[in-house]
Amino acid sequence: MEHQQEVSDFDRVVADIQKQVEEQERTLFSAKVIEQARYPVNVGRMDDPDGHAILWGSCGDMMEIYLRLNGSGKTIEKATFVTNGCGPSVACGNMIATMAQEKTLEAATQIEPEDLIAALDGLPPEHVHCAYLAVDTLREAIAHRRMMDETDEV
Repeated sequence: MEHQQEVSDFDRVVADIQKQVEEQERTLFSAKVIEQARYPVNVGRMDDPDGHAILWGSCGDMMEIYLRLNGSGKTIEKATFVTNGCGPSVACGNMIATMAQEKTLEAATQIEPEDLIAALDGLPPEHVHCAYLAVDTLREAIAHRRMMDETDEV
């Protein structure tokens, strides 16, 4: 009986801590950032991608983006990401992948960090660098693809 009481007390403490963390999250981040960070749909590595890049941010976060192009090779059919970063890095990676899909390579290179921040309904100033890292990594993956195309032409 005493063991059950200990487990019950422990569960209650964990639930209280989780509630405090969620309340603090809501004061710092938009609902969109929280949703994108908790439930990313574009996360994962891609076998034989058409474009790929990996960059490290000034904060030490790593962002990796994979691109799969459509048959014509001009439109991003699928984009995925991997990061070892914080929740805002996950949110930025997931959202940039979503924003890039169905865009031409040229249109995807026009996505600015401010566009990504707006799509997430804002980021606290100390996490804006996550948006820059995601955008820079996408652009690098597109540059990688273009470099592969140029090599194929030679």
